[in-house]
Amino acid sequence: MAAGDILNTRRRILGIDPGSRITGFGLVDLGGNELRYCASGVVRTADGTFPERLREIYRAVGEVVAEYRPDVVAIEDVFMARNAGSALKLGQARSAALCATFVRDVDVFEYSPREIKQAIVGTGGATKEQVQHMIVSLLKLKGEPGSDAADALAVAVCHAHQRRIRSRLSESARAAGVR
Repeated sequence: MAAGDILNTRRRILGIDPGSRITGFGLVDLGGNELRYCASGVVRTADGTFPERLREIYRAVGEVVAEYRPDVVAIEDVFMARNAGSALKLGQARSAALCATFVRDVDVFEYSPREIKQAIVGTGGATKEQVQHMIVSLLKLKGEPGSDAADALAVAVCHAHQRRIRSRLSESARAAGVR
């Protein structure tokens, strides 16, 4: 498939901002240079045991996947939290969310928080408020999504930007005869 064909293929991207208490999800549709909001929200886990919270993340993300049928999944990579225990819990929540997407057999892409902020705001040190503001602007939203939903939408939009860049680089390499 030629790079131009890749860009013209409509794709639904599921972005996930994992958390053991709140996991954000956001879906955008990408076709050509058009990026459209599809849906977003959060999975809030009850105060049950940690395995019960992981089960809830898995179940709820599975429902999102079944309803919206994404073509690709983009997820925020684990960053070093304040302590190792928090990082481990975040990694497990991330895994529960990812496993719920495997039923669709789609490609999964991972982005660091810094990469996401750079793609959305233009600086890797952007605040949550700056990310929210840019998501509203980029997706032409009427209201402001909550911070976790906005972060998940930012992951999806980051992937859309990266997909365009990879496609254009591939097209340029082909035109130059580079393999």
